[in-house]
Amino acid sequence: MLSICLIYGSFFLILSLMFFLTSINLMILDYSIMLELEMVSLNSCSIFMTVLFDWMSMLFMSFVLFISSMVIFYSKNYMLGDLNINRFIMLVSMFVLSMMLLIISPNLISILLGWDGLGLVSYCLVVYYQNIKSYNAGMLTALTNRLGDVSLLISISWMINYGSWNFIYYLDFMKNDTDMMMVSYLVMFAAFTKSAQIPFSSWLPAAMAAPTPVSSLVHSSTLVTAGVYLLIRFNFSLNNTMMLIMLFFSSMTMFMAGLGANFEFDLKKIIALSTLSQLGLMMSILFLGEYKLAFFHLLTHALFKALLFMCAGCIIHNLNNCQDIRFMGGIIKQMPLTCSFFNIANLALCGIPFLSGFYSKDLILEVLSMNYLNLYIYIIFFISTGLTSCYTIRLMYYSLMGNYNYLSLNMINDEINIMLKGMSGLIFLVIIGGSMLMWLMFPTPYFICLSFLMKMMTLLVIMMGGWLGYEFSNFYLNYNLKSLFMYKISMFCSSMWNMPFISTFGINYYPVFLGKVYYQYFDQGWFEYLGSQNIYNNLKVKSKFIQILFNNNLKIYLILLVLWIMILMLNLI
Repeated sequence: MLSICLIYGSFFLILSLMFFLTSINLMILDYSIMLELEMVSLNSCSIFMTVLFDWMSMLFMSFVLFISSMVIFYSKNYMLGDLNINRFIMLVSMFVLSMMLLIISPNLISILLGWDGLGLVSYCLVVYYQNIKSYNAGMLTALTNRLGDVSLLISISWMINYGSWNFIYYLDFMKNDTDMMMVSYLVMFAAFTKSAQIPFSSWLPAAMAAPTPVSSLVHSSTLVTAGVYLLIRFNFSLNNTMMLIMLFFSSMTMFMAGLGANFEFDLKKIIALSTLSQLGLMMSILFLGEYKLAFFHLLTHALFKALLFMCAGCIIHNLNNCQDIRFMGGIIKQMPLTCSFFNIANLALCGIPFLSGFYSKDLILEVLSMNYLNLYIYIIFFISTGLTSCYTIRLMYYSLMGNYNYLSLNMINDEINIMLKGMSGLIFLVIIGGSMLMWLMFPTPYFICLSFLMKMMTLLVIMMGGWLGYEFSNFYLNYNLKSLFMYKISMFCSSMWNMPFISTFGINYYPVFLGKVYYQYFDQGWFEYLGSQNIYNNLKVKSKFIQILFNNNLKIYLILLVLWIMILMLNLI
């Protein structure tokens, strides 16, 4: 009997290939298809389901389906011990379908369906391993995303004023009309919650409580990129003031995540913070007006980030669920192929020339250098790029060099064939995907005219960052880590500038504390004293008196009898 992984994986793979070819066709013809399907017609009132097929939606769908097919093949072995693997694969498929609905919708109502579907299924997947950590992470993820859902609902109600929910017709109006700008603001807020920009960043590393195949799918091409994709669709409706303010926030997200990843020791959280950093980069270049570049980086990033998570999952699986990079080291001897894939994906993330990440990242930085921008933006972009190579080299140094750092008994198994098949499907695209997309998406190349120093700046910061990463993570016996010399700064940076405490403790503490005060003063205070406690005390006094009477005391019994007879006699007289 064919396994569910094989059926779904093969179906998604074939569908991905079809969408890719359709996308190239639409791109060459410069053609878009918009379908309106009439769902309900009642008394001349019609409800339409609108679908938009253009090169962008088809290309993104093909990438999402390709990555999800590889993830499903990979899950066959990763989730081998799970009795409910069918349920797991169904949830992943629902996740992919929600993303499809979001990608092809030019309509706010159907976007909300896909958007809410992503939020709901992501909650189910984050709490898949049922423990306290997963429940807390799932709740944080769901509640943060609910904020975005609410702002989408408000934007839907706002668009009732304009006769249609097909936002694609109104993009130019939204840019200039003060009333319609409201929709742009709300959509941007929703995108910021979904793509975990400051101040909503804390849910993204917490969502690592999900199984690794889910992380691979969520953090590469589906949940977190939904916000970026929505803003790419809405990019014509953003005015300059709005873009300038949001550019600041997204660049800070990029910097903060890059800094945090350098102080983190959990393998999956390092890769999650790297995702956050890349999302900040996509958002920043989008707010500089280059939406095609943002889309280009979104696609190339999806490839190497999915592979990176798969390799991390393979390493964790073989190290008996150990995620701390301090206990790794020398795994290249036992898992040569996985480590090769891991290194290639890491180098693509850094932007090493001629891997897929280089084409998008280098182009973004060169276009940025061509613009007239202030020094802050220029410096923060290049520092964040340096930090990327810094934490990447640190991660590679910790996990691949050395010899089981301080861990005497290791539980490493051999590499697993089925997992490698899932990873092998992605490795070719990680290597050639960037150049292929470059040829497809930019038939007219960008003209970059920079001085030699500015041209080499990108490579220079990558090499500088790599050297810094090695220096900061260098360790051997009887040697203190450099980050421990500045312990408080290290703690501040590794906790993402205290954002998780603000978004959990900061929101929970005061209502709970207020509840305690009300409980003491009202429920246990005057209400209690004059209400139920008062009745209880009175009843207690009365019952004590009655208890004395009926305590088998013969004297009292006789006196009561005499009293009763006297009362009877008096009544008779």
